[in-house]
Amino acid sequence: MASSPETKKAKSMPKKQLQHFEKRLLDERRRVLKEIGHHDDSRQSNDGDTSAYSFHMADQGTDAMEREKAFLMASKEGRFLWHIDQALRRLYKTPDAFGKCMNCGQDIAFDRLDALPHARYCIECKQREEDAKK
Repeated sequence: MASSPETKKAKSMPKKQLQHFEKRLLDERRRVLKEIGHHDDSRQSNDGDTSAYSFHMADQGTDAMEREKAFLMASKEGRFLWHIDQALRRLYKTPDAFGKCMNCGQDIAFDRLDALPHARYCIECKQREEDAKK
């Protein structure tokens, strides 16, 4: 007799939890896309002028600083969006492996995943990674 699939592989996350994390990831994805769209809209002034440059020298410095801040925020949000998309790919392609640490293979704590649904590492492995960067 063949053994059941459950005896051959580690126990996967319950379907209800997978659905919870899918919803969390999709909600975060919508929020980030909205935020990125907001930064794109910020380049236009309130009076409808789409010119990227001001005529007054003092305004030019302020405008340049605002454009730089918007770019930095958009790039940060873009990286975050990439991590969310990677987590969604993991959830859809290999739902049995979602919520498992990519380093040690142990389950990532529910509280950690609930706070960071795109987390790839358990808290111990992430801490070791952060300590190695110092």
